[in-house]
Amino acid sequence: MTDQPFVSIITPVYNAEAFLAETVASVLGQSFTNWELILIDDCSTDSSTSLMRKFSAEDSRIHSHSLETNQGAAVARNTGLALARGRYIAFIDSDDCWLPDKLSEQLAFMQEHGHAFTYTDLAYVDEAGNILKAESGIPNRLDYASLLKNTAIACSTVIIDREQVGDFRMPLVRKGQDTATWLMLMRERGVVAYGLPKVLNHYRQVAGSISSNRLGALRRTWHTYRHLEQLPLPKALYYFACYVWNAIKRRL
Repeated sequence: MTDQPFVSIITPVYNAEAFLAETVASVLGQSFTNWELILIDDCSTDSSTSLMRKFSAEDSRIHSHSLETNQGAAVARNTGLALARGRYIAFIDSDDCWLPDKLSEQLAFMQEHGHAFTYTDLAYVDEAGNILKAESGIPNRLDYASLLKNTAIACSTVIIDREQVGDFRMPLVRKGQDTATWLMLMRERGVVAYGLPKVLNHYRQVAGSISSNRLGALRRTWHTYRHLEQLPLPKALYYFACYVWNAIKRRL
């Protein structure tokens, strides 16, 4: 095990009792085993906190932490980033699931090509885990300009090599902080993201969730372009139109 890379997996948790056990089981079922899972509870009001403690008691690789006040996914993920011990950072949301070879195949892809930032394809599933769309189709490569046009990087598919990228934190916005982070790393540090064109993640579409709110996604993206990236209006309109078209294509 000592010659394997060490991966820190970060999961923000908020009222996730319906799916959290399945998410954790998909991490426990990884063929690659040299990891830690950092669960950050954002003041859940359901049984999520007790579930987290149960998982931690059952496997020493799982660590549970709780925020004192509800602060959103960005603060939860940043808390996880501060606690993470791994060279490699992976994210998985509390309602998503990984396929068993997700870590092993993606790490091999990164090490073979020397990539610092990678993401994979995904399947869309419903609340019961039934496949809604078997693959989304991802670009092979995304830099700053192309990510503005096509926000195809799902947070639960990402692995980042901190040795190459350096330490980082997510912008403190309530929504869309993942895409804002990828853009920040590309703009400030010249990072390029590379896609592994294989479905290794099941992305759950939960009724009423942030991710299923299409109007909310449009508003988030526009806010990112104008307020976080501070794009001039003509550029923001151009990239926003490209983003909308690519988002439609992914769901066809």
